[in-house]
Amino acid sequence: MSDHSSSPILPKLSKAYWIDSVKSTLFEPLQEDIQSDVVVVGGGITGITAAYLLSKEGVQVTLLEADKLLCGTTGHTTAKITAQHSLFYDELIQHFGQIKAKQYYESNREALRFIQTTAEALHIDCQFHAEEAYVYATTEQYAKQIEKEYDAYQRLSIPGMLVDAIPFSVDVQNAIVMKDQGQFHPLRFLTSLIDHMIKNGVRIYEGTTAIKVDDDDPLQPSVITREGHRVRAKKVLSCTHFPFFDLPGLYASRMYAERSYVIAGNMNGTYPGGMYISAEKTPSRSLRSVDIDGESMVLLGGDGHRAGQGIDMMEHYKALRAFGEDVLGMTEIRYRWSAQDLFTLDKVPYIGEATHAHPDILVATGYKKWGMTSGVVAALLLRDLVVGRENPYRELYSPSRFYADPSLKRFFSTNLQVVAHLIQGKFELPLREVDDLGLDEGDIVSYEGKRVGAYKDLDGHVIVVDTTCTHLGCEVAWNNGDKTWDCPCHGSRFSLEGAVVEGPAERPLKRLS
Repeated sequence: MSDHSSSPILPKLSKAYWIDSVKSTLFEPLQEDIQSDVVVVGGGITGITAAYLLSKEGVQVTLLEADKLLCGTTGHTTAKITAQHSLFYDELIQHFGQIKAKQYYESNREALRFIQTTAEALHIDCQFHAEEAYVYATTEQYAKQIEKEYDAYQRLSIPGMLVDAIPFSVDVQNAIVMKDQGQFHPLRFLTSLIDHMIKNGVRIYEGTTAIKVDDDDPLQPSVITREGHRVRAKKVLSCTHFPFFDLPGLYASRMYAERSYVIAGNMNGTYPGGMYISAEKTPSRSLRSVDIDGESMVLLGGDGHRAGQGIDMMEHYKALRAFGEDVLGMTEIRYRWSAQDLFTLDKVPYIGEATHAHPDILVATGYKKWGMTSGVVAALLLRDLVVGRENPYRELYSPSRFYADPSLKRFFSTNLQVVAHLIQGKFELPLREVDDLGLDEGDIVSYEGKRVGAYKDLDGHVIVVDTTCTHLGCEVAWNNGDKTWDCPCHGSRFSLEGAVVEGPAERPLKRLS
């Protein structure tokens, strides 16, 4: 094992390679009331793909994005395109039955085929590569789970096999392979779709935050923006990471957020091919190759944890770096970034009508770190729901579904954690004062007898914010890795100055003088 005395330097700033490597087009904010057949809210893989598909059907589409297109979770993915979502099919069969487990696999295979065939048809240079996907176990407990997963593959006729080694210096006890999966550069693919859908008449507005849906008119719901503008449409598609409206489906009580981390750098020798993820979750490890400036490198991800909870976030990057040195011989780290993903109660995404009472408001969320396939599954399903086409996966992904096992148990455990953090945050006394902060450091501190969040920049100027999350009142924590304030209850994130980075919060943290 390496002693890490001369470890490669972690980049000072968190920046995703995908975003840094693509020149984006800027779009103006919405500045008037407009009308459209469909309004899509959210400019990630789901919203863009859905808008593209609907525009091909002759539907008039308007797309609203609160920030910039592709700068959210889609821009921070590891970009694996696979139906192998870690160890999941044995669990799916137990809770959903064999038919629905098979549908889950088939829907994700269709998503993979859509990306591959669309890239070929539109001549998109998105670095698509067919790859085999591996889940590997380093402990006896998970080796047995992999054997159960292989049995599930056989029952579902999923092409795969068991192997006892992977081409890295990891002590593997068992591994399962899913054949014919893929990886790509997601933003190259999606920016091409944007160009095509603009030609098809899609209107795009950036810097336009949707805050609610006015559905008083049952034939024409309206999306209301923070600036007070209105987009009237027959259908509203909520393709934001967390639904931008929450009350109809109570999604805050039915999902939880996890953060994970990625570093991109070189490795000793040639990457052997394939995509890999550990069965163990503490810590998790994910590997795939990537071409950066013509040089073959590796994306190393993992170290997931509940959002807003745990150790100093920089420690997660350091843990990945240590693994990269020991296992890959990594001597240079070109990029580092983090991502946030939502998990539903039963780990299957919510895609479809927000509730039975709101059939014209469609939602897509809860991709549990597999957004490249799940996002396309959602776009294809949402398109069919809008145009009135039958889709075999409608019931599987319905947001109104409820399975007593495991949904009921996870509902209580998730919401008990929320209550615990809500209470704990109110009574925790900060141990530091503002004057204790070093340059470029943030923390929860005591200021004039109050619990506040403070950040001291490189010039010594201090920014102070109220630490009460504007969603449901939990107390945020400082994220040193990304320089953000993160909520441990529902995953809302705020910038140094308190601006909303990620929902469900819609209003910024209060700035204090």
